[in-house]
Amino acid sequence: MNKAPGKHSSPLPTPRKIRRGCSKELYRTVKRLGVYIPEELIKEGESLYYKKVIGNLLWIAEHTSNRKMLADWWDEAVSGELAELWQIDRESLSHAFRSAFGG
Repeated sequence: MNKAPGKHSSPLPTPRKIRRGCSKELYRTVKRLGVYIPEELIKEGESLYYKKVIGNLLWIAEHTSNRKMLADWWDEAVSGELAELWQIDRESLSHAFRSAFGG
């Protein structure tokens, strides 16, 4: 019914769970960056990240156990737009995300 493809698939996460996960990951990333980012820009970043995750949900669910692969996807799909939105260095952002995410 609400399953990702695969041999040992589990139900896809709910939109609420996805939103909370995105929020936590970006919170940890900002903490590691050590720079001030206004609350409204953080909210915009969370929205951007959430939309990207929803757009690639099946692929993400399929690779949920491979943190490195997910962090690589984040670098390609999210980091550029987020760095531009927050006006910070993309390289620093990627490093902080990988440190927070574990990939």
